[in-house]
Amino acid sequence: MKKTNAMRILEGLKIPYEAKEYEDNADHSLEKGAAERMAAKLGVSPEMVFKTIVMRTESKEICVFCQSAVSEINLKKARQAAGCKEINPVKTDELLGLTGYVRGGCTPIGMKKQFRTFIDKSIMNQEKVCVSAGQRGLQITLAPADLIKACKAQLCDLKL
Repeated sequence: MKKTNAMRILEGLKIPYEAKEYEDNADHSLEKGAAERMAAKLGVSPEMVFKTIVMRTESKEICVFCQSAVSEINLKKARQAAGCKEINPVKTDELLGLTGYVRGGCTPIGMKKQFRTFIDKSIMNQEKVCVSAGQRGLQITLAPADLIKACKAQLCDLKL
């Protein structure tokens, strides 16, 4: 297994993690059931899987949000957390240039720049969580507090 930038950052911070590979079918659609399929491939509960959503405010600031994959992000709550009037997901074709990651492999750890990062407070209900390791077909499992530390995130309510 090739080490990703996210893994190197966690090792540099002396944060324990487990990397898990899974079969990636390159279908990174947002339809219902995707979290359940990912969790089944990893052998974990769907509530443990956290997705990374990159958004842009009306002032062009990039913000990163992590939400349980079984929940949708509430845009009103995302705007409140970021302190802005408008916020929208960045286009898929912009993701790599902004973050260094592709859709389906985007992680809040080790983006090209340190963007403000917000994680839904439900993460604290989990003993361990899974996030992308920075490439498709690879996830990192770690403690919620360690993820918060690694990406310098703020906890907030993002649930729809």
